[in-house]
Amino acid sequence: MFAWTLRSAAGPAGAFRLSETPGGLTKLATMSDTIFGRILRGEIPCHRVYEDDKVLAFLDVNPLAPGHTLVIPKEAVATLDQLSDDSAAAIGRVLPRIARAVLSATGASDFNVLQNNGAAAHQAVFHVHFHIIPKKDGQGLGLSWSPLPSGGVDPGALRDAIVARLQ
Repeated sequence: MFAWTLRSAAGPAGAFRLSETPGGLTKLATMSDTIFGRILRGEIPCHRVYEDDKVLAFLDVNPLAPGHTLVIPKEAVATLDQLSDDSAAAIGRVLPRIARAVLSATGASDFNVLQNNGAAAHQAVFHVHFHIIPKKDGQGLGLSWSPLPSGGVDPGALRDAIVARLQ
């Protein structure tokens, strides 16, 4: 299957995906047609570890380590900045509890929580999701961090710009 992301004039919330079907035909699909949308609708099975009215958590089918768990909102939006406050709060309430359960079940003491937004940030499924990835015996997420110099950006001015947009 080939997939491309198109952004409509309405922005990310109006995003569509082009998919090639087995017969070679192309169709437009809404974001609710992601694999996570299909899991939420019960069209694809998953190994559920937690579910409530706003959140679903299940084991990743391509885990980086045993216990690699995905936590998704039932609200179908592509990126974290599009997520409603209610869905964000629901995830925030259960994410630590699910992480504790994953650690206890796997015997790991360390873990990563990973969340990517947009193709350039390595997001592969365009439905908000958090990865809980246990770190044990060299398994889990590998990560390299390369801090950049400020590059002429005034941190005070940047802080002021961010604060102004929060109000």
